[in-house]
Amino acid sequence: MKSSSKHWDTIFSNTEDSKLGWYEKNASQTLELLNQIPGWKKSTIFLPGAGTSVLIEELFSYGVKLVLNDISIEALNRVKDRLNDKGGKIDWLCQDIAQPIQSILPEVDIWIDRAVLHFLTDEDDINGYFENVKSTLKTCGYAIFAEFSKTGAPKCAGLALHRYSIEELSEKLSSSFKLISHFEYTFINPYGDPRPYVYALYKKEN
Repeated sequence: MKSSSKHWDTIFSNTEDSKLGWYEKNASQTLELLNQIPGWKKSTIFLPGAGTSVLIEELFSYGVKLVLNDISIEALNRVKDRLNDKGGKIDWLCQDIAQPIQSILPEVDIWIDRAVLHFLTDEDDINGYFENVKSTLKTCGYAIFAEFSKTGAPKCAGLALHRYSIEELSEKLSSSFKLISHFEYTFINPYGDPRPYVYALYKKEN
């Protein structure tokens, strides 16, 4: 089954945040990479597949400009309710991240993908995703990825996954992106199951 708005709307409509299989109480792994980016707190940050992550409030608390995208309007509406009036300072985009977004999105300083890319399994969708990274991110901007590693589970949320290595991420981004930092991290999900991830920080050089 392919990832779809209907699939994700059903999940976010019927499941509390803390019961989601990918729920994390903090965003420390992402912040570890963010803190390697000079002046990141003055950046415009784009979150594809933002979902209902606690990372949103974490970033918002630092005063950054946020652009949140998700294929699920239910997820975005839940975040809007959670933020109350504060959400007025955020740009919202409900779209399949594999489809072109350049015409509706300004260039951003930082692209943060926490567990979205690996849900794209069709090669055209994967290529469309990386075209969006390349066209949306400013020169000298940064991209952070957190994806299921090659040793990770083959499925999540009832969907098959395309798992990643650093080598494949680098190949997809091409030579215009420089790998700055990476590490492996095993996330223990709310049900006690280990989920091996690969985290990576890249800089767009041209």
